[in-house]
Amino acid sequence: MMEPLADRPLLGAPSCRELLRACCSYSSLSAWLPLLTWLPRYRLRWLQMDLIAGLTVGLTTVPQALAYAEVAGLPVQFGLYSAFMGGFIYTVLGTSKDVTLGPTAIMSLLCAPLVGGRPCRAVLLSLLCGAIQTSMSLLRLGFLLDFISFPVIKGFTCAAAVTIGFGQIKNLLGLKDVPQQFFLQVYYTFHKIPEARTGDVVLGLLCLLLLVLLTWMKNTLGPPPEDGGPAHVRVARCLVWGVATVRNALVVVAASCVAFSWDAYGLHVFTITGKTSHGLPPFRPPPTSETTPNGTLVPFWNIVEDFGGGLAVIPFMGVLESIAIAKAFASQNDYRINANQELFAIGLTNIMGSFVSAYPVTGSFGRTAVNSQTGVCTPAGGIVTSVVVLLSLAFLMPVFYYIPKASLAAVIICAVAPMVDYRTAGRLWRTRKLDLLPFTVTFLMSFWEVQYGILGGVGVSGVLLLYNTARPRLKVSDHGVLVVEIGSGLSFPAAEYLSGVIHTQALQASPPRSVVLDCQHVSTLDYTVVNELRDLLAQFTLRGVGLVCSGLQSSVLEILSAADLPGLRFADSVEAALQSLSGNPITD
Repeated sequence: MMEPLADRPLLGAPSCRELLRACCSYSSLSAWLPLLTWLPRYRLRWLQMDLIAGLTVGLTTVPQALAYAEVAGLPVQFGLYSAFMGGFIYTVLGTSKDVTLGPTAIMSLLCAPLVGGRPCRAVLLSLLCGAIQTSMSLLRLGFLLDFISFPVIKGFTCAAAVTIGFGQIKNLLGLKDVPQQFFLQVYYTFHKIPEARTGDVVLGLLCLLLLVLLTWMKNTLGPPPEDGGPAHVRVARCLVWGVATVRNALVVVAASCVAFSWDAYGLHVFTITGKTSHGLPPFRPPPTSETTPNGTLVPFWNIVEDFGGGLAVIPFMGVLESIAIAKAFASQNDYRINANQELFAIGLTNIMGSFVSAYPVTGSFGRTAVNSQTGVCTPAGGIVTSVVVLLSLAFLMPVFYYIPKASLAAVIICAVAPMVDYRTAGRLWRTRKLDLLPFTVTFLMSFWEVQYGILGGVGVSGVLLLYNTARPRLKVSDHGVLVVEIGSGLSFPAAEYLSGVIHTQALQASPPRSVVLDCQHVSTLDYTVVNELRDLLAQFTLRGVGLVCSGLQSSVLEILSAADLPGLRFADSVEAALQSLSGNPITD
């Protein structure tokens, strides 16, 4: 009996069962779930190292998360709400053993003007950023990040560090009612210096001094050696290095004890964090609208419209920051990452984070460095860090009432200070002076609005890139015949420029001269260039001189052969082209 046509598989096409087997194969699953690549090989030794690293990073994360929430203009508990989801998701989906996801100074700065101190907008922003990042991953659009050049990134990070650091001076001095806009902030900070609170100034400076001292000790000693030297020396170095590593937590705890002591005696000499929400955040869908204090309902699309260009900048910068960190530590520790998978992990973290009242997060360079230096072996260290944050939310929130804002300001200033890399300008000047232009534009415009700085820098970089495309390097030499060496690929913006050079130096000369185009560096052509060559050939034929293309790559030769350009000659080398023109002159 003949099998029905609809039930018969197409010749050579895989069956549904084969497709399902391919999708569910171990290699396919491990590509989407990198957890499967290291979990079957997990060892007890790795568990010990991951516990130590996770605990250390957790003690660093808690004070930083509280401080970065201040930068974002949100209540401090939202920093902790944003700090634990990444550890769980990245353990399953991340491809770097070192990266830790959570709130960072730069992301907090970017979010601040968009959310305007309204938590519901911050949570919705996290959902939208995550959706954009996840969509980019699924559509394989990670290559778009390549259009943000190094000078733009460095200009932005330097400006962000200055903006964030100076923005904390008001908390260090105990000043109130200072605007958020940078230039107004500078003016009012200096204008209100006479109103500075002595207690905040003294405590803030002491915290800064202690953090700088501990940072110097850690950098000077380096990680403790595993063996070598007397036992008591190794123990002492481990102790000092451990204390220096968790310096943020120690300084905040010490400052809180001081504030509590003075407050117990009825002396309110410090500006403290004040009342915070207790317990874990509820797991619920993120809000898609907002109710203002006067009862007005702001719908979803109005909020999205208010976000404006920031909704494009924040997802891009979040991914860029995290992938740059992952690549740096992958190179340092000799392993590879999957950039597209990293994009997916960050996007899903932000989506799920919005269900626990988080604002957008990304990879943290400082905490990733701590993670790496304490010997983390797998991404599972992030689970330990997340548990530390959850325990803090569950049991320590009442204690956070007494954290002085000056101590959090000191933590932030010390965290962002290394981001001001003044040597970058010198390196750009020595390497390629023109790269200072996008660096400077980004740096200066970021003080006006951070997202404008990034967009301005990308715009300038794009113009420079297009200029190089439209004006390829042409080296003209005279061998009796003009030889024009083309230094890069030819595309439509360069067609008119190349034609102009040939017209000026060969066709308008007296008498007209033959030309050899040295195309050994040309890897691609488009139709506009081919059409321009057709017009040039007509002019060369009219004047009785020749045009020869030499050193063509196979892909370019294929295009020109298919274009059917009568009169165009090809040669394997410049020498062969010169010989061809001298031995076989072209006539009408």
